[in-house]
Amino acid sequence: MRGLKGKTAIVTGGAAGIGAAVVKRFREEGTNVVVFDLKADPPVDITDYEAVRKAVANAGAVDILVNNAGWDMFKPFLKTDPAFWQKIISINLIGAMNLLHCVLPGMVERGGGKVVTVASDAGRVGSSGEAPYSACKGGLIALTKTLARELATKNIRLNVVCPGLTETNMLEQFMQGAGNPEKLREAYRRAIPLGRLGKPEDLPGAIAFFASDDADFITGQVLSVSGGLTMHG
Repeated sequence: MRGLKGKTAIVTGGAAGIGAAVVKRFREEGTNVVVFDLKADPPVDITDYEAVRKAVANAGAVDILVNNAGWDMFKPFLKTDPAFWQKIISINLIGAMNLLHCVLPGMVERGGGKVVTVASDAGRVGSSGEAPYSACKGGLIALTKTLARELATKNIRLNVVCPGLTETNMLEQFMQGAGNPEKLREAYRRAIPLGRLGKPEDLPGAIAFFASDDADFITGQVLSVSGGLTMHG
């Protein structure tokens, strides 16, 4: 895709799953990728603002930010507690806000940039057993639209990609929490018009597109990559 070669991108949660697939695609496009992840070397805790600030400063001039890191566990809302809410919010919402607050000033100073936030269709239509997670992902969508308006005149484009059910370690942990993972997996598969759960490799194309020059006239938009599970207008 146009405009990715030679750029520098930060990818959060880039050590596994969707993030690792995104890192691979960017490197194939000739993009310099910096991974922010607790499992990376050096590790970066995105929930720690000061750690994020230092890591962003060490990354140099950042052209692209992919807010991908996330975590979830299946729990009906009335069986959760404030400590659980805080963990979900810290990873899925505050972490992304930390990155945005630390990366965007440099983009403004340099005259532009691209941000792609990986939310979830749970944030568009809701999802049973994922109330705090859905709230965070809905918050990311609203945050992205607001910043897209605020920063349009600064030549910064911000968009959202919403995966549907995707075969990752996080999904596996989520389904284990539901009690009967194989039954649930089959129910999900039957609900998807394209007949299968997503794979991490299904996401990088959409993310790379939003980060590329091909998306220069697109901002504040939300794209689902879900096999048709949700068809949101």
